[in-house]
Amino acid sequence: MTLVIASQLEAGFNDELRDHPARPQVIDVPEETPWDAAKSADVLLVRPSPVWKKSLSSPRPDLWPGRLKWVYSASTGVDYYPKWLLEAPLVTCGRGVAADEIADYIISAIYHRAKDLEGARVRSLSEWRQIPLGRVTGSTIGIIGFGAIGQEVARRVIALGANVTAVRRRDQASPVVGVTLLGSISEVVASADHILLALPGTPATQKVINRAVLAHAKPTAHLINIARGSVLDQDALLEALDSGRLAYATLDVTDPEPLPEGHRLYTHSKVRLTPHISSNYLVVRHRLLEKVANDIALFTRGETPSDVVDAAAGY
Repeated sequence: MTLVIASQLEAGFNDELRDHPARPQVIDVPEETPWDAAKSADVLLVRPSPVWKKSLSSPRPDLWPGRLKWVYSASTGVDYYPKWLLEAPLVTCGRGVAADEIADYIISAIYHRAKDLEGARVRSLSEWRQIPLGRVTGSTIGIIGFGAIGQEVARRVIALGANVTAVRRRDQASPVVGVTLLGSISEVVASADHILLALPGTPATQKVINRAVLAHAKPTAHLINIARGSVLDQDALLEALDSGRLAYATLDVTDPEPLPEGHRLYTHSKVRLTPHISSNYLVVRHRLLEKVANDIALFTRGETPSDVVDAAAGY
């Protein structure tokens, strides 16, 4: 029997899928009602398009999950989708596909803060002076959320001579040699010169980085959020920056996203804000294709694809 895949991804990606050795039939997804594909497809390949976000509080369609055997999220996070999407028999995600790119963004943010060469730039003889630069070697990177992204960052910064502390939900040894696992988020925040938020967006992590947690930060610390805007209390962040309890923040995600015109985070002197670009997702589309292709091969052999989403945990 031919495997029918309904895909929300672009035409070129879908053409590549059609060349898979399993020879699946790849069909388009209704733009405004992608869940209607449950009537005719075995697999639904989704991306976090605006229609899903608009449907977060919508009731489960009567047809769901219909014929579907498997929902595949191209993104790692599934918080962009309504909860009923996770009621499909199997839900997997593209975890790890963009981890390298996001880790490179984080390293760039760390160096930009530590070695602010633009700020040290001289444009005339009168500006020629000694300007002390910060250090990465010997500094501590505190990682909150020690999944694929956090682990990639840890490997990089350890190679650069930095120390790494981390906290993770599961009580397991660190898969990266040289990382010190601590018992709480507050302990990691207190230890760090650069605080990395890399945890999933779930009801349990909503504003988990709040006033009480930020109170433990060094006044010289730099906070980086590439996770979800929802994990950070942005009012508490602004208070910490304004009062000098925190030195700087690099934000690639916000809540809401995008922020409304005139929001203080756009122009705050201690904030670098980028428009959710750290995954560089178009550049790594080939890696997503490889992952999807490998998972299709597993699925057609009756084996479990990679990175199954835990519906209860939400990631």
